Amino acid sequence: MADYPEELVRTRYLFDGSEVLIRPIRADDKTLEQEFVQHLSADSRYRRFMSTLKELPPGKLKYLTEIDYVKHLALVAIIQQEGHAVEIGVARYCADPNGTSCEFAIAIDDDWQGSGVAGILMLTLIDAARARGMQKMEAFILASNEKMIKFARQLGFAVHRDPDDPGMVVAERTL
Repeated sequence: MADYPEELVRTRYLFDGSEVLIRPIRADDKTLEQEFVQHLSADSRYRRFMSTLKELPPGKLKYLTEIDYVKHLALVAIIQQEGHAVEIGVARYCADPNGTSCEFAIAIDDDWQGSGVAGILMLTLIDAARARGMQKMEAFILASNEKMIKFARQLGFAVHRDPDDPGMVVAERTL
């Protein structure tokens, strides 16, 4: 495992001026991540995980928080609420076996959608993927997820139907 990438820790400001901490996820963030997923609406959980889970099973939680920071990188967006850290978004990529292409996923707490946090997370993730040698980034998105498809296009991703699954679209971007 690579050292924790301190260079990716940064403070940013959302459209309303709220301060948000962007940083790579850590193995000790399991509770933070589980609470984040549990707070998502059923629709947001389905759009992210393509299943109806209500919480992350232990193996999935471990997979999402114990990462190597090179082939698997996750960035969380954290705000302070009543003196407690609260995760409001997460963006991650997982590299293919040769480490030149990666697949991304993003989830934003329903209360924070439209706040600007998704763009901050994705631009940081794209820069980190490029710095780690990725040449292409892609995502598989439910064809009904018009908001995500629009967002991917705004970030410069080309979007087309998945020829193997008409219920999915593929968003691709050269880094």
